[in-house]
Amino acid sequence: MTDASLASAPLAQTPLHDWHQSHGGRLVDFAGWSMPVQYKSIVEEHNAVRSAAGLFDVSHMGRLRLEPLSGDDDSTKFLDSVVTRRVTDMQPGQVRYSLITNDSGGILDDILVYRLQNATGGTYHLLVVNASNRTKIIDWLKPQLADCGDVRMTDLTTTEAMIAVQGPRALDILQPIVDAELGAMKYYQCRETRFPSLSDKKAGLEVHGLVSRTGYTGEDGWEIIVSSDYVTQLWEELLALGGNCGATACGLASRDTLRLEAGMPLYGHELTEAINPFQAGLNFAVNLKDRAFPGSAALAKPAADVMQPRRVGLVVESKRVPREGYPVLADGKSIGYVTSGTFSPTFNTPIAMAYVEPQFAAVDTKLAIDVRGKSEPCRVVALPFYRRS
Repeated sequence: MTDASLASAPLAQTPLHDWHQSHGGRLVDFAGWSMPVQYKSIVEEHNAVRSAAGLFDVSHMGRLRLEPLSGDDDSTKFLDSVVTRRVTDMQPGQVRYSLITNDSGGILDDILVYRLQNATGGTYHLLVVNASNRTKIIDWLKPQLADCGDVRMTDLTTTEAMIAVQGPRALDILQPIVDAELGAMKYYQCRETRFPSLSDKKAGLEVHGLVSRTGYTGEDGWEIIVSSDYVTQLWEELLALGGNCGATACGLASRDTLRLEAGMPLYGHELTEAINPFQAGLNFAVNLKDRAFPGSAALAKPAADVMQPRRVGLVVESKRVPREGYPVLADGKSIGYVTSGTFSPTFNTPIAMAYVEPQFAAVDTKLAIDVRGKSEPCRVVALPFYRRS
């Protein structure tokens, strides 16, 4: 394939693409997908999630099903050998944040691991991976699956859709259209449910999907996986139910400002193959004791290294917004760099995440950021910037 044909390759589209296009979504290229970055105002969408609810199309996220080919639970054993966090103690209906690392301990991706149960009582797993890393993770897992032998991996990304309902009113919006009782679900739990309004008993049609109490905004909320055939109807029903409380469709831009306020790292910014989990502050997502996975031996050293750069939060004193790559300064000397920056709609001030040398990582340390040649004062704050009540 030539460079010219690669450049002209069409963007992938989610099942909701036509809806976004017909409802004013400004579509952009995101990891090879045509995705809505915003509909109207980024601030309005952001504030709707903080005060009521927002709906996000996240169907571009990769979804990989891992299941044993025999009665033995080999998918659990396999996953435990390739991800940083222990999965052997997960119960059906649990979701766990984890990482996949390379042999040097660098982060290949941050993922969600779902442990699920099929109709016959057998266990299988679902991995939700970043859209930009989906091909890389599939290629990383394939040779290891070949060595394992008895686990099948199925890419569900294009046959199923995924949407997120996020915000303090998310439960009120989602509960009326599912059979499952959602209020009793804890954070990072999941379960299968039927969608009565999408089903047709006379025709013998039963539409089921997966709901999990997860999200990427710092608010309470759910992520829903359902067949691509029914997601547009589901999306419109959710928007109709949310209309009375101020819910709205949201794009990638507000998702980014929300996750940044919540101190959540984004792959390609706070997380890369050149960064290890411990300097990113993701110690909780790495279980080294009595386990082996790619990079586990290499991670033993950085786990105890107190001199490596640390991820911190910064609040800027002026109204100038720091952007990725801007130098962080102490007494005029560069001691780190910004990984993500935005103007926070919630706090009405610029905020950023950055990696800085450890002696400058303490809360309330006064630093500066070089914003296009001008030194802007800032201070280190604890992450997250925003924590829901």
